[in-house]
Amino acid sequence: MHVRYKALGAARSVTGSRHYFEIGGFNLLLDCGLFQGFKESRIRNWEAFPVNVNDIHAVVISHAHIDHSGYLPRLVKEGYSGPIFCTKVTERLLRIMLLDSAKLHEEEAEWAFKKGYSRHSKPLPLYTVKDAEMVFPLLNPVEFDDEISLNPRVSVRFLNAGHILGAAITEIVVKGETQEKKIVFSGDLGRQDDPLLFPPSVVKQADILLIESTYGDRGNILPNVEQVFSEIVNRTTDSGGCVLIPAFSVGRTQNILFYLKNMMESKKIPMLPVYIDSPMAISVTDLYKSFWHLQKLDSQEWGTGKSVFDFRQFIYVREQSQSAVINEIQKNAIIISASGMCTGGRILHHLFHRLPNENDTLILVGYQAEGTRGRRLEEGEKSISIFGQSVDVKCNVEMLTGLSAHADYDELMGWIGNLEGSPKMTFVVHGEAKASLHLAEQIKERFAWNTAVPRYLESFELFNGI
Repeated sequence: MHVRYKALGAARSVTGSRHYFEIGGFNLLLDCGLFQGFKESRIRNWEAFPVNVNDIHAVVISHAHIDHSGYLPRLVKEGYSGPIFCTKVTERLLRIMLLDSAKLHEEEAEWAFKKGYSRHSKPLPLYTVKDAEMVFPLLNPVEFDDEISLNPRVSVRFLNAGHILGAAITEIVVKGETQEKKIVFSGDLGRQDDPLLFPPSVVKQADILLIESTYGDRGNILPNVEQVFSEIVNRTTDSGGCVLIPAFSVGRTQNILFYLKNMMESKKIPMLPVYIDSPMAISVTDLYKSFWHLQKLDSQEWGTGKSVFDFRQFIYVREQSQSAVINEIQKNAIIISASGMCTGGRILHHLFHRLPNENDTLILVGYQAEGTRGRRLEEGEKSISIFGQSVDVKCNVEMLTGLSAHADYDELMGWIGNLEGSPKMTFVVHGEAKASLHLAEQIKERFAWNTAVPRYLESFELFNGI
């Protein structure tokens, strides 16, 4: 049996996670994400899929973030009709996130047409709500740790990755004529000390390893998150402004709410209204209640019948009309909205109104990919294009490290170090070129493993006759 791997995305870039395996005539797509950031990357979302979708026998999704799952509606629209395997939580999240993504694509196309900033006379969405709904009958949710047979010679098992609720490390077991081999994809690994989620599962054996490298060249530890966070909030309220936080609806928003509740109850910051202006974040927060057994709040909160997310200062905003009213608030409020990299969603309207305000503060709380508005704001650009208009950046911009849901360099190396023996090959993926190359070199130096940093569409022979 021959086994090959082709990097269809997340190759020397953080987004577009797509990994294609040809396993003795059985073809498996691991992740099906959207490209984000630079235009030259985003244009790939509009191109035909790099392999014939009719040749794909199964799709496996590591977790629900759009850069790992957001191309599914396009894949199905192009003709894919096979099974899509994921954890039970991810299945629930996909039903929320793909609909939200489709709605945003529709709204963006409509807005571009209305404002005339598209080069197309009639801008079209990448996909529609109807396209997203076509994905749902194909979803096959499974439990963590259950071994799922994809065909007589290929099985998959999901382990906890700790990154977001439902995120999985994926183990693919290939049974050859004479040998059995294990391919391990780390997915996006979470932190060792996340306030809500358990740390990633330990993996001790892999013949082939695919490891993420978002923070592959640096640490991301903030010893006292609440102290730094509270200082920023108090400085803003003292100056008569509001705090605006772009945050991903899954994981980051819930962690921020956890910290805000703690800070208010301990009087580190005043009792402020916190507007969660993201219908998706609200729906996702409800899932935390349903899947209480997968997070640390089990013993801390649920046994008392109360939830951190029901805190009296939290105001959940679903309707667009309510969202617009938030723009009229001048001071003493915290606004949380998606998306976390400022690429779309309601956060754009808040940025449009808040960036010019000298008393307001924008807090970036997670990784900002190359080419995104968030990255440009992090790098200090003084003017940002939103809805085809140039907006001056006069507000304070702060980067609050330590809140990322990604393992940093030390945590990645620690997780890798649990492996007993050397994989035949380790592929470093899902990171900007600098981070991926650094992690690959460090793995080679410390463990003496064979490493590779794939380029887009590069292919590798993993096994030749097993």
